[in-house]
Amino acid sequence: MEKTLAQYDKVVTNCRDLFSKKTKDYGTAWRILRPSSLTDQIYIKAARIRSIEQQGTSKVDEGIESEYIGIINYCMMALVQLEMNENAPLDLSAEKAQSLFDQEIRNTRELMMDKNHDYGEAWRDMRVSSLTDLILMKLLRIKQIEDNDRKTLVSEGLDANYMDIANYAIFALIQLEEISQITNHN
Repeated sequence: MEKTLAQYDKVVTNCRDLFSKKTKDYGTAWRILRPSSLTDQIYIKAARIRSIEQQGTSKVDEGIESEYIGIINYCMMALVQLEMNENAPLDLSAEKAQSLFDQEIRNTRELMMDKNHDYGEAWRDMRVSSLTDLILMKLLRIKQIEDNDRKTLVSEGLDANYMDIANYAIFALIQLEEISQITNHN
């Protein structure tokens, strides 16, 4: 588990750094997006990853790693939006935005640790493409929950699904890094 936590934290540091830089560039313009719009942004990124996985190539000079990072960051934005009062100001200071991001990533990490305990790191035996498919499935679930006015009868809510998606994306990045290290050593 220590190896996983170190790898997880390395991925999160990269995501956090990008979020911080983009906040300095764009402010908190993302605050205008409703959670359903963030869901759609995540969907676009996951669909692109799946397309690249199936076709084996991309025409846009951005690999799937950057798309997974985008998924993670958009999930954190969605979690922040779910927590914010709809009357809250759109403009947040960079420090406040970072603090909210950090709180959501801590919650997501805690969920990962609990699930890893119960599932015994089964994700390590999965294919990256399966993680992509799980992300897409969770997104379809979120869309259905959103279409049902966020009401569920027996299922997890939006927040748990966004956290699962972020964790699957982090696992995919960890696996891609491990594959890259193996490939570079051969």
